[in-house]
Amino acid sequence: DNHHIFERYTYFSKVLYKYCNAMSTTETHYYNPNTGDGTWYDIIGDIYSGIAVGIGHPKWFILKTIDWGWKFVIGSVLEDGNNITNEDGAKGKLKVVGVGYGRTGTYSLALALDVLGYPTLHTQHLYENGEIFDMWVKEVFQKSVMDDEVTMGNPQFDLLPKYGFAATMDMPFALYYDQIREQYPECKFILTVRESSEVWFKSWNILTQSITQPARYTSAFFSHVKKLEYYMRWLFSVVNSDKKYLSHSFPLPPQIKENAIASYETHNQRVRDIIPPSQLLEYNVRQGWEPLCHFLEIPYAECPATHGIPFPKSNSTLSVRIQSFSSFLGPLMAVTFVLFSMFSLLFRKISGMSVVEWCCVQKTKVLVWISPVLKGMNKRVYKKDSKMD
Repeated sequence: DNHHIFERYTYFSKVLYKYCNAMSTTETHYYNPNTGDGTWYDIIGDIYSGIAVGIGHPKWFILKTIDWGWKFVIGSVLEDGNNITNEDGAKGKLKVVGVGYGRTGTYSLALALDVLGYPTLHTQHLYENGEIFDMWVKEVFQKSVMDDEVTMGNPQFDLLPKYGFAATMDMPFALYYDQIREQYPECKFILTVRESSEVWFKSWNILTQSITQPARYTSAFFSHVKKLEYYMRWLFSVVNSDKKYLSHSFPLPPQIKENAIASYETHNQRVRDIIPPSQLLEYNVRQGWEPLCHFLEIPYAECPATHGIPFPKSNSTLSVRIQSFSSFLGPLMAVTFVLFSMFSLLFRKISGMSVVEWCCVQKTKVLVWISPVLKGMNKRVYKKDSKMD
């Protein structure tokens, strides 16, 4: 009956819901702990990391889809673990802010800061935090696209500690160090850099090619992907110092190498000029734990390097490419789950039996129908064998 149907949907929804939440709270599988020396172990680690992060991206979408299905079936919504405010949010402060451009190791550093006790919001998970993401979209991204003019707006940085974050990494936050330093004068800043500007641009260019594809094909169907499209258009306009990305139709124009490198170098130099040395660490993630622990005044005995814990390694070029493909798997699983659940409910209401029960009945009918045919074939084979003997 309907009661049992609801129980089944409830059970499987909660299982998937808990699994998705586990993906957000257990991020050690998001990074490759190997050394990055190009060995097969390192390549396999990058592939695994890419799949894990790619599937983890749609976690928010999966939860929202389950909530929608839950509401449709029994008129209630699952309690969402995201966007729960921190009780001490009003008193909290941003303690660490990454001011390096994307593709400088910001995600690996975000994972490292999590390990060190600084809950970190990386732009890669910005859309999972509804109020924070919507604030950026409304104040900066969408406004720029609608006005066809790049604007920096007035972001509300106090939303981050409100939701329990003590640190942030990647753009757009990295571009607002002036405002953040004024609001949080004791905050520390980490400027992540690559070996050279050429190395950075090569990685940046690959990333932009990968992340635009999902937005190109799905932004018309999913509102949160549309918001990400606004962000990408704004970001590309800022990095390339060219507003054509705000209004250009898909596919978006390629990155302008000269402009992007000039933007990267100018940004880094301005950070060095403005932020006092006592509050700034210029850092390459290849340096590992020691400089980071020293800068954050973490005792030597408590530094992960002392205990042989490898520094997180994530979002390599190979990993990013795999993420763009695997990120489709999550929404596909969620949509398939909900549609099949709805179909099963409708099918049971019409036929009076579940899909599995119906398949068993049809199997029995087919066996009954072909049984005489099989018996006839067996008799002919038996007679033929008898004549041959």
